[in-house]
Amino acid sequence: MVLAAGAIFNPLGQDVIHAAFFSGEQLSRNIWQPFACGAGVILVLLIALEWWVRKRRAAGRAAT
Repeated sequence: MVLAAGAIFNPLGQDVIHAAFFSGEQLSRNIWQPFACGAGVILVLLIALEWWVRKRRAAGRAAT
């Protein structure tokens, strides 16, 4: 989750988000939106994977 926050809140991440969703040029939005949405999906999957691993480790510790 820290990786996701770092990717979103650093200056490069802010520029990509701005270019993908808030740019005044349609061409810029059309180019950057697939990248931004794809990166968002990847970050959500990484967060879900981290949650799953932590849940399994906690269950394993509770069983022993």
